Amino acid sequence: MDACALMLGWVWGGYDLLGEDVLRKVNWNQAKDDLEREITQLLEPRIRRCMPAETFCYIQHAPTERETRKPAPAQPPEYDLGFVLFSNERIIWPMEAKVLSTDQDTASYVSDVLHQFLTCRYGPFSEEGAMLGYLLSGMPSKAFAKIAVKLGVKLAVLGAFSARNHRVSSHSRQVPAGKAYPKSFRCHHLLMVLR
Repeated sequence: MDACALMLGWVWGGYDLLGEDVLRKVNWNQAKDDLEREITQLLEPRIRRCMPAETFCYIQHAPTERETRKPAPAQPPEYDLGFVLFSNERIIWPMEAKVLSTDQDTASYVSDVLHQFLTCRYGPFSEEGAMLGYLLSGMPSKAFAKIAVKLGVKLAVLGAFSARNHRVSSHSRQVPAGKAYPKSFRCHHLLMVLR
């Protein structure tokens, strides 16, 4: 099994541990951006529990991307979650999370794919990354259809996760001049039904 499949399996395992008992404690009436942070903060230790004691990376909530930081006073880009490689901590396998109030509420989700991942602002050293959609109401299939239309790509089922609400899309990125970042990028779309 390749490294991406391992990491994605840990993410899905963490989601499984976010059972009803944990989600009952979430304040569903708070602002969407804080709700996203709260769910992500609950997910991160559960992903860690699914990881073996000895592995090639660690999971981190809100790691910063130093490579694409603009000059001060700008802050470096920050991922919601990232798998950081022990062998080179500059390399982060990024995950960005978005709350989808309904299966039609995909604008900010799609915006992050287009304006963060595909511009190399997020995951400059990585050929893959993930979007986590926290779906509050509606059908994952409808959300996937809307995301595919807005991105102008086909979302494919990934064999290892065919029983999950998990799709992948392939893209060409806009690599900044003078940078040797990977031009091809594969985005994993994980829709996590929460209510």
